Amino acid sequence: MENRFESVEHVRDGLKKVHYLSDDGIAGVVFLAQRLGKPILVEGPAGTGKTQLAKSVAEMLNARLIRLQCYEGLDESKALYEWNYKKQLLRIQADKTSDSWSQVHEDIFSEEFLLTRPLLEAISSPDPVVLLIDEVDRVEIETEALLLEILSDYQVSIPELGTITAKQIPMVFLTSNNTRELSEALKRRCLFLHIDYPDMEREKEIVLTKVPDITQNLADQIARIVRSIRQLDLKKAPSVSETLDWARTLMLMGIENIDAQDAKDTLHILLKYQTDITKAAKELSVDK
Repeated sequence: MENRFESVEHVRDGLKKVHYLSDDGIAGVVFLAQRLGKPILVEGPAGTGKTQLAKSVAEMLNARLIRLQCYEGLDESKALYEWNYKKQLLRIQADKTSDSWSQVHEDIFSEEFLLTRPLLEAISSPDPVVLLIDEVDRVEIETEALLLEILSDYQVSIPELGTITAKQIPMVFLTSNNTRELSEALKRRCLFLHIDYPDMEREKEIVLTKVPDITQNLADQIARIVRSIRQLDLKKAPSVSETLDWARTLMLMGIENIDAQDAKDTLHILLKYQTDITKAAKELSVDK
């Protein structure tokens, strides 16, 4: 992907145009990653905008987003490529009278019979792409080795076809909720970015940007209450996406000023464990 970012400010302003509110730290890493041709490893709590960053960069660049959703048991056939065995079998049956097996063999192991998966698709594309490898910490350590060749040299080795080298260098984002430690080899190939919960003012700005017709006053109340709830010892603190869901809920209910009862009645939108809801409700009662 050619140099399409002029400066850190250009990245920040471009992301804002597609409704992603970035600070200079986030914009700076995105700028450097694009200029250096390096992947970005984005870590942080769930729901803080890691995946959305990759989507927003793709939208900003008008580039195609290719997503590989990681999970336990992910293997080469789902991440990289596999052969279309049914089509190969039909080809063999069609040529069963042929005396030349080598010719049939070369034919069925051609690109016509190759099913590309996200990793191969990203480096094979002639057009600019953003590759999102989501929740990479969910895969086994052995599966990480599958990523190393691609992230090092942007190429894939297929025994039957040889080495396929990238036609263009995609922007690559790897997200992690840090459920396990990633290998040093993988980390070494990436620029590191940690995205934490936003501060109160930034979260207020996010709410104002993402929730149509919300008032400054209501957005300020939401940001303050969510911040106080996050300071509690919870099993799962409310994410930014849950803050936005709560804001939309309050708007639908016609609430302009949040009292303790309003907050308690809607805590299930913010929190997903009953112990957390009980703890937050108690804190709200104390506050009031």
